[in-house]
Amino acid sequence: MPLRAESARGETKAANLQAYRDPEVVSHYTSLDYLTACERLLFDTYLKAGMAILDVGVGGGRTTPYLSRKASRYVGVDYSEEMIQSCRRKFPELEFLVSDASDLSGFPDASFDAIVIAFNGLDCVSPEERRWRCLRECGRVLRAGGVLVFSSHNPRSIFVRPAWDRERLRAFARKLVSERSVFFPATLSVLTLVKSSHSFLRAAIESSGRVLSRVPKPAFWRGEGYLFDSAHGGWMAHCWTPARVREELARFDFRQAAVQGDDYPRHSRELVTDWYYYVFSKAEGAAGELCA
Repeated sequence: MPLRAESARGETKAANLQAYRDPEVVSHYTSLDYLTACERLLFDTYLKAGMAILDVGVGGGRTTPYLSRKASRYVGVDYSEEMIQSCRRKFPELEFLVSDASDLSGFPDASFDAIVIAFNGLDCVSPEERRWRCLRECGRVLRAGGVLVFSSHNPRSIFVRPAWDRERLRAFARKLVSERSVFFPATLSVLTLVKSSHSFLRAAIESSGRVLSRVPKPAFWRGEGYLFDSAHGGWMAHCWTPARVREELARFDFRQAAVQGDDYPRHSRELVTDWYYYVFSKAEGAAGELCA
């Protein structure tokens, strides 16, 4: 059983890496050039100008423009060589290295003021021994008082909020009827009713699927574990609740500074928020070792 479990873990890591080496996946991540409202809030608040910043799991460089402008030194790392090559082509003046998140041995102790692991990159670092090595390495290369910013899936997210773009709907209504027409308000009202009904139905269907697939799983009840993510051909993503994150990070002498749902500026809800962003600071005098 231990050998089979270890083999399965190795296969999961290999499958995850293979997905992020796929040309279509690399092209997709390379095309992304935005920050979410949640990321901008936390980056603006906790990342100060002049910091040395390590961008772990940099992917196609989505966060690179913002972070590199703020940093006195910026380094992006990823375990996919294809992703790193793409970043080097996009940002030839910046530093990018192929490196596994659980092995940052290319950097000396206390090299950085901040580490960012965006887009749930830490969820790819499995099994737990690799995640622990990653957290230990983050603690090692961070300076005292440095910050670790990362996001992770919420295993208890089972309800999907209905949502639609009201501005796009209004623009579509203007194509049908002039906004100055007396018929415009009625047209917009009918379109809104149709779109909202469709959105509520779709959210109800997606929520039912999540309830059936997640509630029976141990990860939902324990608040930590693995769930299947269908993205890029499917992979097993590690996930945990804020309480479990705080508990595990404390073992590496990290102190929580903030937790914010990715659905910001809406209020986070335990059974609704898909993933959370976390900000932790390295305790003064801590070495990043696993505490007893």
